[in-house]
Amino acid sequence: MDRILVNSSNLISVGYSAEEQMLEVEFQSGSVYRYLQIPPSLYQELMIADSKGRFFHDNIMNQFDFTEV
Repeated sequence: MDRILVNSSNLISVGYSAEEQMLEVEFQSGSVYRYLQIPPSLYQELMIADSKGRFFHDNIMNQFDFTEV
């Protein structure tokens, strides 16, 4: 999955597959996780959020199934 760089103190890059509703997130630590069943609208909100790290923490982290890549 292709990821794009984001301006965040917590996240490095974010990728999304609308077909699979899968979000892939690379953290500043170098860890990469895939989050499952992420609706396209939630991905869009993440990408326009002023603070992507805060949005991710408040709306995605620990609320969706995930796997480490």
